[in-house]
Amino acid sequence: MMYLKHLIKICGIAFIYIICVNIWVNYQAKNTLYDSISEIPKNRVGLILGASKYNSYGSINLYYKHRLEAAIDLYNSGKIKHILISGDNSRKNYDEPTDFKNDLISNGVPKNKIHLDYAGFRTLDSMVRAKEVFGLTEFTIISQKFHNERAIYLAKSYDIHAIAFNAKDVPNRYSFKTRIREYLARTKASIDLLFNVGPKFLGKKINIK
Repeated sequence: MMYLKHLIKICGIAFIYIICVNIWVNYQAKNTLYDSISEIPKNRVGLILGASKYNSYGSINLYYKHRLEAAIDLYNSGKIKHILISGDNSRKNYDEPTDFKNDLISNGVPKNKIHLDYAGFRTLDSMVRAKEVFGLTEFTIISQKFHNERAIYLAKSYDIHAIAFNAKDVPNRYSFKTRIREYLARTKASIDLLFNVGPKFLGKKINIK
């Protein structure tokens, strides 16, 4: 019985912590998120946060599709001059940055305006590497709103002055599991910051010219 009481107490504390972290992440992102191309300030570099091109059913991943479209719109509108793609290339046959690059080029973005970060395994890695490897302290994050909020939270923790453009969201039936995972991802991010967990890889400096 005593064990059960302790377990309930621990679960209660964990639940409260998760809720508080979520509220704090939302607050940190306040006044940094934009839905309108016309209203978002200009930045030299836009950072696309990686996503798989295809979902588990073999169809185009809508998160990928909408981030791609958002980046193209920002570039064509002159709101960004360069695009840095930070994604996962941990396996030979899985390459998020190159998928984005190929689709950007096929939509008219010049190859020399596209830069790839193959070690953006998670959002923390993408933020830290943008600063430490690519030398960026200001940029526009490109992802869906819920993801942008966490990215801004992490960016601020590393003294990065970022804003974010909210790519089109996906239907609730499509995104329910992702939203649940986001609560856990935000909690993990807060713990990583607490214990000063860094990215998996850094490496030599790469200048975006």
